[in-house]
Amino acid sequence: MQYGLIGEHLGHSYSVPIHRLITGEDYELREIAPEDLGAFMTRKEFRAINVTIPYKQDVIPYLDEISDTAREIGAVNTIVNRDGHLYGTNTDAAGLQALIIRVCPDIRGRKTLVLGTGGTSKTAVYTANAMGADPVIRVSRSARDGAVTYEEALRDHRDAEILINTTPCGMFPAAEDMPVNIDGFPELRGVVDVIYNPLRTKLVLAAMRRGIPAEGGLYMLAAQAVRAAEVFRGIRYDEGLTERIYRRMARDKENIVLTGMPGSGKSAVSSILGARTGREVIDTDRMIVEKAGMEITEIFRRYGEKHFRDLESEVIREAAARAGVIISTGGGAVLREENVDALRRNGRLVWLDRKPEDLVPTDDRPLADSREKMAALHAAREPIYRATADERIAVTGSAEDTADEAESRWNA
Repeated sequence: MQYGLIGEHLGHSYSVPIHRLITGEDYELREIAPEDLGAFMTRKEFRAINVTIPYKQDVIPYLDEISDTAREIGAVNTIVNRDGHLYGTNTDAAGLQALIIRVCPDIRGRKTLVLGTGGTSKTAVYTANAMGADPVIRVSRSARDGAVTYEEALRDHRDAEILINTTPCGMFPAAEDMPVNIDGFPELRGVVDVIYNPLRTKLVLAAMRRGIPAEGGLYMLAAQAVRAAEVFRGIRYDEGLTERIYRRMARDKENIVLTGMPGSGKSAVSSILGARTGREVIDTDRMIVEKAGMEITEIFRRYGEKHFRDLESEVIREAAARAGVIISTGGGAVLREENVDALRRNGRLVWLDRKPEDLVPTDDRPLADSREKMAALHAAREPIYRATADERIAVTGSAEDTADEAESRWNA
């Protein structure tokens, strides 16, 4: 093993593509059982490694030297083998600092709440203190080691300005979870979540809806990886590398979600984009038909619209949990806030806006099977499409033209 990552469970790690983008060299994932860690560290059969859960503290006794940062945090995530001399440091702090600056450039003097008491929370407390946040308060369910409870935080620290989540709450597959209701903190100026899968947790989305700068952990992951690669090789990369790596990873992992009226071209455009990009295309209406075992018109006829919408929400949750795919949604997918949140966790919503007079009624859509119904539907839904879209594309030409525009924006 030359370079790589060790941990107990690494199935959802993004480290391999990130490090290959940085250096072009191989980077290996090595899952190690707790009872095998000692033998692995003693053999020292690696040039340099990153370390993740649950071994960031367990590796310390095997090291010959650790950096001041790692010693103060009490955790090591980067180890270099220097002719048998193992040196450990912590690049998570540098990554988290880069993420915090991206969300809120100056946190000096701002009351900061750190959610969680695990190893990453120690990194967050260290980093926030180093950046001048004051006071820095840890929050946990048990209130161990000087932390306050969530109830106490909501009661006594409503004036908190910065929130840093280091808990796994909201991580895939439990993406519906949220560690705290941010409505209890009316003075918030920034929300940082170290979770990167999904790209935007429910916590981040809640902050964004309130107009609060917020971001998930992908930028931190990219920044700490760049710093780790520098430590591995004893070199410095240019300042723009982290941003380039982040943008590339975000583009690769983010879903393209097409929204809009029935007949706006979502299915045709998604098919073209899938063929061009090699991405899998997911059609939520098709998923509904497969799950129900009947056509959409039959679902409406037998069970009514609410039953259909419930099925739609179910399949949207399934589709939205994927990464790097193209999702073609039904015309009413954005009517429920829960659907929009699910789609936005890993996706960018692209509204295909076709003029109502150009929309053709279709018999397989009970709510849009006549021009009168189509016009009324467009009038009711147009504000919702506009409000929920991250991108708007005016559909004036062919499906190929619309796909060209979508692809151009995606690659910008």
